[in-house]
Amino acid sequence: MMKNSGVNITRHACLYETSPAYVTDQPRFLNSAVRGTTKLEPHELLKKLKEIEKDIGRTDGIRYGPRPIDLDILLYGKSHISTENLTVPHERIHERPFVLAPLVDLLGSSTDDNVEKSWHSLAKCTGGFFESWDKLGGESIIGTEGIKRVLPVGNRLLDWSERTLVMGVLNLTPDSFSDGGKFQEVEAAIAQTKLLISEGADIIDIGAQSTRPLARRLSADEELERLVPVLDAITGIPEMEGKLLSVDTFYAEVAAEAVKRGVHIVNDVSGGQIDPRILEVVAELGVPYVTMHMRGDPSTMQSEQNLLYGDVCKEVASELYKRVRQAELSGIPLWRIVLDPGIGFSKNSKHNLEVIMGLESIRTEIGKMSLGASHVPILLGPSRKRFLGEICNRVNPTERDAATMVVATAGILNGANIVRVHNVKYGVDTAKVSDALSKGRR
Repeated sequence: MMKNSGVNITRHACLYETSPAYVTDQPRFLNSAVRGTTKLEPHELLKKLKEIEKDIGRTDGIRYGPRPIDLDILLYGKSHISTENLTVPHERIHERPFVLAPLVDLLGSSTDDNVEKSWHSLAKCTGGFFESWDKLGGESIIGTEGIKRVLPVGNRLLDWSERTLVMGVLNLTPDSFSDGGKFQEVEAAIAQTKLLISEGADIIDIGAQSTRPLARRLSADEELERLVPVLDAITGIPEMEGKLLSVDTFYAEVAAEAVKRGVHIVNDVSGGQIDPRILEVVAELGVPYVTMHMRGDPSTMQSEQNLLYGDVCKEVASELYKRVRQAELSGIPLWRIVLDPGIGFSKNSKHNLEVIMGLESIRTEIGKMSLGASHVPILLGPSRKRFLGEICNRVNPTERDAATMVVATAGILNGANIVRVHNVKYGVDTAKVSDALSKGRR
């Protein structure tokens, strides 16, 4: 609605669930912020925002009380505005964690951006909005009852910082490197889904297209032909109650059909590079989007050129952030984006190990460009990958589960929030112990 009113949104903050302020006897609130450009003058913009509030159903009520939406102008370029209807910068920015947290998300930690410099100069602290945020507690208060980052998925708000989530793999392909051909039939797929759920999977990731190196690419129609019968059967089983479904696809058409049939998350190994239409489709679908780092496509990703890195973590961070920017500009808000550094995609064994051990540095590098993007969930998918076989001399992928759990542990301790595994039973135990270790370390 803002876009239709003449606001071009260029950046999003994370989404925060917060305790009510001032009037405390009411439900919790959701807060975020967006950054954009507009030709509307400040008072024209305010008028448009009030019209949007009204269209969404806001009426006059208790001040600070429950309402469907409240839109405020926090900053407008370098402007100082003080009129009867509008004060910019917003006068209560500095006392409200639920405003400062998303506002800081819209900034980068580097000081190259002149617009951001001018914003910091409008803050009441010499250290800009970073100092204001630190005075309220900063990152240390995130995850408390007062304020939590959340991912809207299905009919819930997911706080991914509470514990590591386990994504179980269900391949409907005849040619996947680990378990190709095992679960193509509906009955076998249902049995495997029930097993993954019984072992504790939080998410079932269904893929009908192999993305192993040099795999033959299916058309969207071929992929749907494999996917739809299994998907329809799985969504009907009682065991799926409370669980999340993800579709592993890079096609817009497949993503749309899968979500229509009950899928909650779109997991795109290409980050929108193979079928760019998927970004706008996912934006319209309003579901979380996993964007992964990969150079080229599965047929070219392991080429000599695509394996050239100077600093692999810096380059993965930079290239992954480009995918985030493209997703945001296509209408997918940051609060629905999950990052995947792409273990085994356009990387050799050394690169994979450096990425797993360097997840924190990847976050830091992304944070230089967007603090919000550095806070989103990270999904790690090392399960049974070839590099583990090379290290352990295990030719058979199914014999790589122990090695998988070692790198999953390292990944979780370095900041991964979701691990994608074939062996969910081991994955759940690994996540629990890694989370305990992580809390003990803090």
